[in-house]
Amino acid sequence: MEKGTVKCSANYIPLSPISFLERSSIVYGEKVSVVYGNLKFTWKQTHERCLKLASSLTHLGISRGDVVAVLAPNIPAMYELHFAVPMAGAVLCTLNIRHDSTMVSVLLKHSEAKIIFVDYQLLDTAKGALKLLSEKNLNLPTLILIPESSGDNAILEYESFLAMGKTDFEVVRPNDECDPISLNYTSGTTSSPKGVIYSHRGAYLNSFAAILLNEMLSLPVYLWAVPMFHCNGWCLTWAIAAQGGTNICLRNVNAREIFQSIAMHRVTHMGGAPTVLNMIINAPIAEQIPLPGKVAVMTGGAPPPPKVIFKMEELGFNVTHSYGLTETYGPGTVCTWKPEWNSLPPNERAKIKARQGLNHLGMEETDVKDPSTMQSVPKDGKTMGEVMFRGNTVMNGYLKDLGATEDAFKGGWFRSGDLGVKHHDGYIELKDRSKDIIISGGENISTIEVESVIFSHPGVLEAAVVGRPDEHWGETPCAFVKLKDGFSASAEDIIMYCRERLPRYMAPRTVVFEDLPKTSTGKTQKFVLRQKAKDMGSLSKKSKL
Repeated sequence: MEKGTVKCSANYIPLSPISFLERSSIVYGEKVSVVYGNLKFTWKQTHERCLKLASSLTHLGISRGDVVAVLAPNIPAMYELHFAVPMAGAVLCTLNIRHDSTMVSVLLKHSEAKIIFVDYQLLDTAKGALKLLSEKNLNLPTLILIPESSGDNAILEYESFLAMGKTDFEVVRPNDECDPISLNYTSGTTSSPKGVIYSHRGAYLNSFAAILLNEMLSLPVYLWAVPMFHCNGWCLTWAIAAQGGTNICLRNVNAREIFQSIAMHRVTHMGGAPTVLNMIINAPIAEQIPLPGKVAVMTGGAPPPPKVIFKMEELGFNVTHSYGLTETYGPGTVCTWKPEWNSLPPNERAKIKARQGLNHLGMEETDVKDPSTMQSVPKDGKTMGEVMFRGNTVMNGYLKDLGATEDAFKGGWFRSGDLGVKHHDGYIELKDRSKDIIISGGENISTIEVESVIFSHPGVLEAAVVGRPDEHWGETPCAFVKLKDGFSASAEDIIMYCRERLPRYMAPRTVVFEDLPKTSTGKTQKFVLRQKAKDMGSLSKKSKL
């Protein structure tokens, strides 16, 4: 056959996760798709509801490329909108439910959303945002209320809107698989949120990658502890549909609800940030119901302390550590387990599982590079560089921010802003955010390493370390610590505990006991803590420690 004569254009159909729902409505039509309290739907019903919802959106004037926002927790409507909005050719914008009215108004203005679906508990926040927009004489999106229950008098909102649609609606498929499917705003842990554009292709591929890295067979039962608004639930909103699974929706995530849901529904898979895992292992004994079987847990969002992984596995969970950013559709790497590690002591296994691993099968390449020369760092587990990605599951770019997009892709790779090392086996391990690394007396201090040691203290529930400005050293480590209920420890106790386990220069010189500020996805807001440390002033003025 002559080279270059065969092309795939004749069979080219843009990839889109919309097809997952269409297939499951046939293969798994009578299987339960969504459970929320006493409410249940089958895959056939979910498909029909999404078709009607998409039909209603088009009747309201939504057309290809328009943005439809939603402000809601993990409820059935939130799940349905993940399919219905792209089926109408529109772009789904899921908003962080912990944002206040001011931030919601900023994001609605930036996204130019035409419609916003709002959960009843967040109605005041949405109304406040619309009021701010109206005061600036800006176009207001149409608000559609998602009521409390089917027995509510206000059901003539979401349900009545859905009922207007038709099941014979012709799905508006993407013209190109690189067309946008969703707009996700970053969590704003280091700066103001940016609008990250996902494509149909990227969502499709990352959904498959999520299935594979979770080793998810058909008909899984997935417990929603990861917010669906965060990276579209790490793309598992679409992945569960591909496997005909059952989505167990949780409005409120707490240890009691998690254990009860696992026992009642025989949950096979779930996900959550390390803070969720920490919540599980520290749950009161009365709330810890024995698991009916192994539960696979994907964690990410922040490096989990090995102690947390160890305790989770003692309870019967099988933890898989993934790493990524909003810009990589959530998971971009996975610490794929090797059989030879099974013989290692439990603590050593937990340390390995805490690594970020390698690119998953949907991501083309992940590397740790010198950000100036773009040369790969040696595989010595010591030399730090910036973690970088490239592949089909990296964002299209930032909405209305060409400069930030160009900076992020400078050198042909997406620059994560995370610092890491590469081990001899090629697995990467994060050491810090580039903005979080502490430089004290010319020495680089990984806050992740210091936090891991503090976390191993038996009385510590949560810990975060930032740099405190210092006239002599430049910076010194400052630890913010939350203790477990019933435990007590002084600042000196924590400092001495660290000095016994770390080089002296790495041990914190300041310890503050308080609750840690977090984003709704469980990430500690270190920029808040850095400001608090800055406000303390230089330690060298007060002490010669």
